[in-house]
Amino acid sequence: MPKATDIRIRSAACVFEAVTFRTPLKFGGRVQSSSFLMNVDVEVESRDGKRHAAGLGSMPVGNIWAWPTDAISGEQTEAAMKQFAEEVIALANSCNDYGHPVDLSYHMSAEYEHLGKLLATKLKLPEPIPKLALAVAASPFDAALHDAYGRLHEQNSYNLLSSKYMSHDLSEYLDKDFKGEYLDKYTLREPKASLPLYHLVGAIDPLTNEEVTKKVGDGLPETLGQWIAYNGLTHLKIKLSGDNFDWDVERVLAVNRVAEDTQAKRGCSTWVYSLDFNEKCSSPAYVIDFLKQVQAKSAPAYDRVQYIEQPTNRDLKAYPDNKMHEAAKLKPVVIDESLTDYDSLLLAREMGYSGVAIKACKGHTDSLLLGAAAQKFGLFLCVQDLSCPGYSFLHSASLAARIPTVAAIEGNGRQYCPAANKPWVKRFPTMFEIKDGTVGTAALNGEGLGF
Repeated sequence: MPKATDIRIRSAACVFEAVTFRTPLKFGGRVQSSSFLMNVDVEVESRDGKRHAAGLGSMPVGNIWAWPTDAISGEQTEAAMKQFAEEVIALANSCNDYGHPVDLSYHMSAEYEHLGKLLATKLKLPEPIPKLALAVAASPFDAALHDAYGRLHEQNSYNLLSSKYMSHDLSEYLDKDFKGEYLDKYTLREPKASLPLYHLVGAIDPLTNEEVTKKVGDGLPETLGQWIAYNGLTHLKIKLSGDNFDWDVERVLAVNRVAEDTQAKRGCSTWVYSLDFNEKCSSPAYVIDFLKQVQAKSAPAYDRVQYIEQPTNRDLKAYPDNKMHEAAKLKPVVIDESLTDYDSLLLAREMGYSGVAIKACKGHTDSLLLGAAAQKFGLFLCVQDLSCPGYSFLHSASLAARIPTVAAIEGNGRQYCPAANKPWVKRFPTMFEIKDGTVGTAALNGEGLGF
């Protein structure tokens, strides 16, 4: 039934903000040195028309990650995703429906694939725009809608997810197993006070002084050891190649040597790693052999591996033999690039994946829904980054702080594009001035998305 708390979109607008990287970031065999933020403003009104509020959403374009291809250039994929973001805004401005943000976003997203096909034809692209790229381009609108809804009701958006505000239970979006359940069951009423911060060790990032070929010279750390000491880090995400076995093993061992030396100097005895192959492994056997080799050469390094992000190709249906059951017996194996909807989550479970990576860039609505499903299924949960600076990082952190079983948050904007954080540092110092390896997510308890 319609709710008196429902909203309607009055207007939406998108602007693009150029972001230059401090140092290049290599992942999945590609190097990124700049990006654009998609900044979306949405104004909404109450069902009675008496109240208005505005919300903001922001997200990097992230085309290198969301749309890896050799068929067209990175400039073309970036331009197409930016244009699709504008298509979403046009769709929003033509929407006259009332509803909860989850409903409005869910129903609008049913049009995205069709809009993407039309845009690909219009731009004469040699391949379709991937579903993941469409989701990333639409994500700042989705966030802005939830933000505006909370601001209109003068409450935190995460506290407006119960049957009091939502017209449908989760069976409407997932399946009958969720009948009678709402998102408030799978989210917290207050954000966690703090979360450990995962620091990214990129494939070309220097680990030691000897590896620094040219100093950045901006006062920030230049090496991994310096970053650990500077931020008091206890969580390191290591980017690996996936197609160079010996290099991958040695990279983990090298990171571990630097970490052991630096942590000993600061009196830290406990820290962990996550490993990200960015889908480049040829098979699950690569992962299993890799883990066994790391364990043979350094049992402490192996023990510190907390989980592994999607090691093989994101197209699960095209590679049905890439089952992760045996690898997941060694360490949690988390689905990431493949996770675009509930069906992909179910398929990943069948194929042996034991965890789920939630990303704000895939959409706030889908992140909440898939986070709920992951919890119900008892899957390992983490929240990953898209080199999100400023507002987009706060959004990502707010998700991690409100999903009960998420234990850490990745945030590498401070490493690669810190200039984009500057407008936010004074307002949220606990989120951007890292001293003890954690971010102070207690600050994300305001109206809307919390900041």
